[in-house]
Amino acid sequence: MSDFRRVTDDFTTAPQISVADVEEAARQGFRTIINNRPDDEQPGQPSSAEIEAAARGAGLAYFHVPVTGGPTPQQVEQTQAILAEAERPVLAFCRSGTRSIVTWSLSQAASGAKPRDELVRLGREAGYDLSGVLGG
Repeated sequence: MSDFRRVTDDFTTAPQISVADVEEAARQGFRTIINNRPDDEQPGQPSSAEIEAAARGAGLAYFHVPVTGGPTPQQVEQTQAILAEAERPVLAFCRSGTRSIVTWSLSQAASGAKPRDELVRLGREAGYDLSGVLGG
């Protein structure tokens, strides 16, 4: 079972999830999944298509925004657009959850939705250090 890390009431991150984790996410009330992990990053990881099929089967919206290294400005904008329209709460995942929370936090900072200090605090409370990512 994956380690779901609640960041806000509307946003949670996780390390790599399985098909069974998608079913658990639906049971926990998540409405949208964002996959920030590129396919074939590691042998044996579920593909985007497998997670998407499980998500759709569970009645969840699914988006694939694969991030390698740090997110690009386009990936931050894409995430911002998804979050503006997505049913909440949202579960985002990658290998460790770090790319997901970094991409989310940059989208929140860019939109002005949350100030830097709050984002750093939320990240810390979820087990991530965003202080270097957000500058300041």
